[in-house]
Amino acid sequence: TEPCCGSDAASIRTRAVEDGTHFVLNGSKIFITNGSLADFLVVFAVTDPEAGKKGISAFIVERDTPGLVAIKDEEKMGIRASATTQLAFEDARVPKSQMLGERGNGLRMALAALDVGRIGISAVALGTLQAALDHAMRWAMSRKQFGRPIIDFQAIRWKVADMAVALEAGRQLTYHAAQLKDRGLPFAKEAAIAKLYTSTQAMSAATEAIQILGGYGYLTDYTVERLYRDAKLLEIGEGTTEVQKIVISRALYREYRDLLKGS
Repeated sequence: TEPCCGSDAASIRTRAVEDGTHFVLNGSKIFITNGSLADFLVVFAVTDPEAGKKGISAFIVERDTPGLVAIKDEEKMGIRASATTQLAFEDARVPKSQMLGERGNGLRMALAALDVGRIGISAVALGTLQAALDHAMRWAMSRKQFGRPIIDFQAIRWKVADMAVALEAGRQLTYHAAQLKDRGLPFAKEAAIAKLYTSTQAMSAATEAIQILGGYGYLTDYTVERLYRDAKLLEIGEGTTEVQKIVISRALYREYRDLLKGS
């Protein structure tokens, strides 16, 4: 993605201009995972501006390419163990042989990669959900108030029950999308459904875990505070919650359009 674009991937401005046996890249990227660490980067740039969405191509760019500059790693709310980097391309020369796939097919490749990435985000969300439930249960069974463990109170039991339901439902959605992908079947809608559900439920579970721990949950001494900060990115990365709803509704429209045509 780029500073200008966010969810509007087709509007990227980084340009790749032919120059003999090379393309010359100019532009900037933002929110690049491991952008300051990776030896190789897959970079999307506009090769044919007049072609619109079909004018974007992908390139494999090596770390030591002159003109590739890692500006800075961002200071983030969560997911701090992973570098998130601003990059700039200043007359970076990339051999034509390092174009990835066909010219003009870059956006399609990027969107296909996002479909797979959404299954990955769902898996991360499941881990977050499981951790939130584990920490909440350990605390609720050992923390005593009014002479008994707080797990004895219905208000707490209902919170952990909701976490458990969300965890199991999220697992089934995620495994289903992964199975479709592994079998070579269409899975974009299912990946979006899994990502939408698990990410929002992970955020909810992290919030409730803090609530169960009370004031302690708000302290950095306790893991649930970190889970809360980490979980928020799951609703943003690999396509926001709102984008998932667009993907799902578009797929439903196509399915029902074809169904109604055949009826």
